[in-house]
Amino acid sequence: MAEARTAERALSGEELAGLIALIKDSDSVELKLTVPEADHRSTISALELDPLNAQIRQVFFFDTPDLALNRKGIVVRVRRVQRKRDDSVVKLRPVVPSELPAKVRRTAGFGVEVDAVPGGFVCSGSMKGAPRADVREAVAGSRPFRDLFSKAQRAFYGDHAPADLPLNDLSALGPIFVLKLRESPKEFDRKLVAEMWLFPDNSRILELSTKCAPAEAFQVAAETKAFLAGRGVDLAGEQETKTKKALEYFSERLRPSADGQPDG
Repeated sequence: MAEARTAERALSGEELAGLIALIKDSDSVELKLTVPEADHRSTISALELDPLNAQIRQVFFFDTPDLALNRKGIVVRVRRVQRKRDDSVVKLRPVVPSELPAKVRRTAGFGVEVDAVPGGFVCSGSMKGAPRADVREAVAGSRPFRDLFSKAQRAFYGDHAPADLPLNDLSALGPIFVLKLRESPKEFDRKLVAEMWLFPDNSRILELSTKCAPAEAFQVAAETKAFLAGRGVDLAGEQETKTKKALEYFSERLRPSADGQPDG
């Protein structure tokens, strides 16, 4: 088995101090790794992942064609989930947990999480909920987008989004089909999540992740890195986030082309 490359960028002392401060005030930590597309097949084989055990999901984002929300660090997303209730989220990033209003931190469905990838990290505040309307009807235009979000989510959105950009004026970006698999690989004493995002142009993103409590973040990070490296997984590949690629892919297809029509 080929030895994994592990030359990812190390955090500076200042960055490490910032990460420690964020983790201390967060609710959870998610360790993530994007696998280079050329290594998808070998990684799935090395980790003995069975695609037939995966859960099917359909993901939609909401933004403007020029990604005005994304530029403000706001992510608005809904998911249709096989054999489970649909869910929605309004996310703000980056955030400093200690600077968030106490009322928001106490709201049911709100959480603060640090996402860490090789050489980088970001802290997000997410207001989660369950859509009150059918997602398919909303994206088809027969229900307003605001019906997909709870009162708390709409308030959180209103506190951070541009005043002239209500939820109903956003565009639906998607859908993206996702295969999500939770496994407990041999020699790894934790749940490992593998997500394969399938884009309409046949490109793919494979992300591996595991969640942990803030107090155990560094230990779990070391154990996860050792496990993946031992299975030959490339830890030094370019990290491409799912949300960033999805927003850029679909926003390009909403922008007018030379004839004035959307490219899509």
